[in-house]
Amino acid sequence: MAAPARRVRGEEGAAVVDFVLIMVLLVPLVLGVAQVALVLHVRNTVAAAASEGARASAPLGATPSDGAARTRRMIRDALADRYADDVTASRTTVGGVPATVVVVRARVPALGVLGPSVPITVRGHAVSEVAP
Repeated sequence: MAAPARRVRGEEGAAVVDFVLIMVLLVPLVLGVAQVALVLHVRNTVAAAASEGARASAPLGATPSDGAARTRRMIRDALADRYADDVTASRTTVGGVPATVVVVRARVPALGVLGPSVPITVRGHAVSEVAP
């Protein structure tokens, strides 16, 4: 039978020090990845809502305000109300074709949920139907 391993004198607290040194590097890395995921989630959700709002205002008889309302509703259903505060919709032309554009401007927290924020602007476009 093998004898139990003997501890070398002076290394009793080494595991705690190793743990602290690793966590000092690992915790900010994990929090940074989570924050990037939050910003990308908000941006992608707002972009999808802007595109859907543009499509909602494209049919005959629909107005840009219909698209803006649809965009606000989708953002409020998926995210917080504050992301739906600055939504605008208007008629435009894209390559000589009548279209609707919905623009959403929002501020996303860059450091934590309540920290400083970064502005994002997304646009959704849709070709508008015209009477024959």
